[in-house]
Amino acid sequence: MRVLTDTSVLIRLAKKSDPDHNRADAALYTLRSRGDEPCVVPQVIYEYWVVCTRPVEQNGLGMTVTATTATMTRLQQSFPVYRDERAIFDRWEELVTRHEVKGKNAHDARIVAAMLHHRLTHLLTFNDSDFKRFAEIAVLTPGEVAA
Repeated sequence: MRVLTDTSVLIRLAKKSDPDHNRADAALYTLRSRGDEPCVVPQVIYEYWVVCTRPVEQNGLGMTVTATTATMTRLQQSFPVYRDERAIFDRWEELVTRHEVKGKNAHDARIVAAMLHHRLTHLLTFNDSDFKRFAEIAVLTPGEVAA
């Protein structure tokens, strides 16, 4: 099974001091060891860049562009990237309208739209409440997977 890996998981992997770092790492290890394929879409990579390069005092990791680029290279070598397609916009528009998505939650709808386009049914995230409205996908938390 292919499992989309959310930004919330990747950020915790990047920050070893995060209290959820080991849980994120264990969940990905568990998925891979049982034959599942963690993957990402460009929206996740965009969000990852934003958090990595945002200052620490603004809830970011405060990484340099050079360091972030290096981690993104490793990320893209470790996870298959399902690319953006024109049809994703139409799915996104339908989702935000049907689910009455407002504000920054539209970014989550973009992830779900990409999942539906690429026929990905499962999402690994620490932010499960952000995705509960989307009955089209199954949401997994790292704690559930690693247990």
